[in-house]
Amino acid sequence: MKRFIQGTERTQVTLFPEQLEDYVAEDNPVRVVDVFVEQLDLGKLGFDGVSPMKTGRPAYHPAILLKLYIYGYLNRIQSSRRLERESQRNLELIWLLERLTPDFKTIANFRKDNGKAIRKVCSQFVSVCRQLNLLTEATVAIDGSKFKAVNNRDNNFTTNKIKRRREQIEASIERYLSALETADRQERADFTEAKIQRLQEKIAMLKAQMAKLDTLETELEKTPDKQISLTDPDARSMATSGRGSGMVGYNVQTAVDTENHLIVAHEVTNVGHDRNQLANMAEQAKAAMGVDEISAIADRGYFSGEEIRKCQEAGITAFVPKCVTSGAKADGRFDKSDFIYDTAKNAYQCPAGQTLIWRSSRVEHGMTLHRYWSSACRQCDLKAKCTPGNERRVSRWEHEAVLDAMQVRLDRAPDSMRIRRQTVEHPFGTLKAWMGSTHFLTKTLDHVSTEMSLHVLAYNLKRVMNLLGTAALMEAIVA
Repeated sequence: MKRFIQGTERTQVTLFPEQLEDYVAEDNPVRVVDVFVEQLDLGKLGFDGVSPMKTGRPAYHPAILLKLYIYGYLNRIQSSRRLERESQRNLELIWLLERLTPDFKTIANFRKDNGKAIRKVCSQFVSVCRQLNLLTEATVAIDGSKFKAVNNRDNNFTTNKIKRRREQIEASIERYLSALETADRQERADFTEAKIQRLQEKIAMLKAQMAKLDTLETELEKTPDKQISLTDPDARSMATSGRGSGMVGYNVQTAVDTENHLIVAHEVTNVGHDRNQLANMAEQAKAAMGVDEISAIADRGYFSGEEIRKCQEAGITAFVPKCVTSGAKADGRFDKSDFIYDTAKNAYQCPAGQTLIWRSSRVEHGMTLHRYWSSACRQCDLKAKCTPGNERRVSRWEHEAVLDAMQVRLDRAPDSMRIRRQTVEHPFGTLKAWMGSTHFLTKTLDHVSTEMSLHVLAYNLKRVMNLLGTAALMEAIVA
């Protein structure tokens, strides 16, 4: 007679108790967490409480809480309350923490009070990756993505939002006042008094909301970007790729190496665009990879003449396509790209073969622009296809040669944007899947940056374990 596999009786006494070591396999990722943290100099990294106080209740060593957090983010357990529960029932955590069970408040305070040190731990693992020769390809892809903050859109206000909300409240008050007048003209009944009282309460509530909007509008005028968030003061309303959509959150910048797809540098910002982030992220990636020269690939959102010039001065080779914003091109006329620049003559040649010479210079937004035009435009047969004005004027930035050289590089490397897309967008999708629908759990830019560093550290750890295996990674860390 066949039988099912039988379990062990719960009341069975074991003569020789099993060790915790027996429950954790040699290739278990939790051992990597243990070895990695044990090799860190936590005092040098800036963690509080490395040396115990002489008085008071003994505290937990920061290594214990750091191991707990790294394990939690590796296994998609970010909440301090969930980490507290897991430390009491999860055998891997019981092994990792040596049966210690810190409460949720202690766990949360550790992340709150050691933000800078935790971010340094993330950088420390990038150094381990460099020692393992995983960052030999000195090319990175840079991109930014929007992550949700702990701040509902209804608790974020701009001038236009306040204006629209005030109009909605005024319309609602008018509707309720009209309903009150109608109720007053009707014959009084038992339900009429209750209805009138309910309408008056709604009107009073809306008037209170109107007064709150007036206060918010006054505070809004004091902010530099004319935006205010009530739950997370550092969160900002940002446009996303979907038309007419947006979210209140943060713009997370990453630089990912193109060989092994490791995140070598990251930064959390509350600026909704990427135009001023290219040089900053490329320089961070260059320092993290420990190289003298590096190539950085980014999309059109990063195109900025000044940023590209900074990259060239810092030994960074940029690959960023130009933004197509020409009004002339949209109207079916000749674009600036149809005019050929002659370096030797410092002049442009137009599609009709005429020469546009230098006429004047001026400064716009801190950039020196040279202006070129020809006196032959009025008699030109192609004038209708060129300009509606008296003459076609072409502007050239004083460092335009930097952009021209980059365009030549892009033309010779047509796969650059495909490499960028397949390199940097996958980590963002993976991180957002791990984070869940709420994304960040903490508030303010400083704490959100700490939380993002833990996510990036977990991603890099898992990536290297997939590339090398846990045993090889532990050997490399100890060596």
